[in-house]
Amino acid sequence: MSEDKKLNENIESEEIKTEDSKLDSKDSSSEASLTKTAEELGAMNVDELMEQYDLETSKLRKLSGKVALFITIVAILMSAFHLFTAWHGTLLAMKQRSLHLIFAFTLGFALYPGFKKSSKDKIDIADWLLIILSVGVWGYIFFNVEAIALKGGQMSTTDMVLGVLAVLLTLEVTRRVVGPELPIVTIVFLLFAYFGRHMPGIFAHRGFNVTRIVSHMYMTTEGIMGTPLGVSSTFVFMFILFGSFLDKTGVGEFFIDFAYALTGSTRSGPAMTSVLSSGLMGSISGSSVANTVTTGAFTIPLMKSVGYKPHYAGAVEATASTGGQIMPPVMGAAAFIMADFTGFPYISIVKAAIIPAVLYYIAVGTMVHLEACKLGLKGMPRESLPKVSNILRKQGYLTLPLIAIIFMLVKQYPPTMAALTGIIIGVIVAMTVSLIKKDNSFTPKDILGAMEAGAKGAVGVACACACAGMIVGVVTLTGFGLKIAEVIVQIAQGRLIPTLLLTMISSIILGMGLPTTAKYIVLATMAVPAITKLGVNLMSAHLFILYFGVVADVTPPVALAAYAGAGIAGANSMKTGFQAFKLAIGAFIIPYIFVINPHLIMIDSIAGTTVNWLPITAALPTIATALIGTVCLAGTVESYLFGNLRIWQRIILLLAAFALLDPKLLTDAIGLAALAFIFVTQKMLNKNKPAATA
Repeated sequence: MSEDKKLNENIESEEIKTEDSKLDSKDSSSEASLTKTAEELGAMNVDELMEQYDLETSKLRKLSGKVALFITIVAILMSAFHLFTAWHGTLLAMKQRSLHLIFAFTLGFALYPGFKKSSKDKIDIADWLLIILSVGVWGYIFFNVEAIALKGGQMSTTDMVLGVLAVLLTLEVTRRVVGPELPIVTIVFLLFAYFGRHMPGIFAHRGFNVTRIVSHMYMTTEGIMGTPLGVSSTFVFMFILFGSFLDKTGVGEFFIDFAYALTGSTRSGPAMTSVLSSGLMGSISGSSVANTVTTGAFTIPLMKSVGYKPHYAGAVEATASTGGQIMPPVMGAAAFIMADFTGFPYISIVKAAIIPAVLYYIAVGTMVHLEACKLGLKGMPRESLPKVSNILRKQGYLTLPLIAIIFMLVKQYPPTMAALTGIIIGVIVAMTVSLIKKDNSFTPKDILGAMEAGAKGAVGVACACACAGMIVGVVTLTGFGLKIAEVIVQIAQGRLIPTLLLTMISSIILGMGLPTTAKYIVLATMAVPAITKLGVNLMSAHLFILYFGVVADVTPPVALAAYAGAGIAGANSMKTGFQAFKLAIGAFIIPYIFVINPHLIMIDSIAGTTVNWLPITAALPTIATALIGTVCLAGTVESYLFGNLRIWQRIILLLAAFALLDPKLLTDAIGLAALAFIFVTQKMLNKNKPAATA
């Protein structure tokens, strides 16, 4: 009996020690419980949400057995090829791009069924035939680059047959992967190239026969294998792959944990966590919907739990996630294409984009904070949150790949080399930590998984770039871009603001049916010449259309990111979409400011592709007044600033916002005076009323 008593005492002692240990490691348990909290709050399955709201993911086949293994091998080989060329140097342009298309088309026809009734668990015979044709069509280019160059545009019967097949295969695979809108637009452009002599007025041109059109699209680097595909087969693929590797290392969870610890105790609590974590995650993911779903599965239930309405919670996440495509250091795929189109180094585009992106997130963050003040919400108790220092100490190593990429870009290394370096460092760090902890958190299997996921994630971009390349090809063949620029300028009567408004509307309309990359390519070809014709510098013009291409994801009636947020929140989709549109209002105004005054993007002047940067001290006044104007704009949207705003106060505050955003000394003085007036009147009207403080 005495032995049993001693045993019980030992057990009790161990239990006490365990409890003490739990108390001592409170921060650690808080950190570990974050994911669990999301599950307890009823977060939906991420894969299901992606299938429902991400157009590409929703169509994917669920393959199994040897066929699935074959596709996995193809995807891994695609990533291996791009890793090899990033290390040893790319192949000749047409060789690099044709091999890129062989992989992309194979995965596209294999993973995406042709019709709703097509098999979802196996590859149909017709799809195998399309895969074989794709390999033959692009393999012909790969093995005959020199012979094609010597032909000087002359086409044999074989060339003609393969060229027609190339055009049809590109249209079909893009229809499957991206949707029917882009192929339809492309067909319209191809018909325009053929029927040019029958076009009315300014749109008329001499027209081209089928042989000339097919030759231009298939056998040159001006069509399918043009600049967009060139960027896709180098920079873009490597950064998509980099994002896949980061995802495997757990950096997404780190961003959420870090943002939660940093902002969870503020009045806006989980909403501010959503803004910060989505901005961090979006800067490397490049997909509004994917970002909304992955971070939203945690942040949206938390926002609802502290008192935000479901549609508002979904809108916050969608708006913050969408901004990731304009947030350096990585931004989205379109930024790499911009670098190639404009001739500016990628780091210059990143540098110019920083301040507008920060202003966008300040606007969103201010709105969610003012909403919390208006509703009288409170943040999470500080003692229930993990410490920032502990998270950085335990997970901070996950940021090393990002730090490496930023360093490489600043030192002006090629973006492909920067991405490759980030991948290598990420793998080394993750493997080392896994070995030290002996937890198998990162294994060689994860490396292969990242390679597979990266290749599959790049299929949509590759197909969109190939198809959009034909649009660019028609524009260069017919001179259509300059004609469109003339039409826009004529309609706007040579005035800048109407021209910008027309460009914005075109961008948003295109954004309803095209992915960001494709709509940027189309607008860069047709709308940018109209803007630059009126004296706007090239960097501002391209950033302008990029912004409006991005915010289409939160602009009803087709606001896919907002609808994904609504799906998680269990809210009305259209209501969530309009709320997201309101929260993203900064992105509709900021581009006009940096077009009118490029000091906001720290540019003094541009000569060719050389940027003369404005010293930060000289740019500070513009940045400061834009920041105050952004806060005023947020207050106008939320109808709350130092307290609840009356209608007349909102009108004055809106005028103050526009005055402060207009970079002139007089307008800044008027804006500051109006803001001071609002402050005084709010204090006077609310002095006898208890009010929540911001």
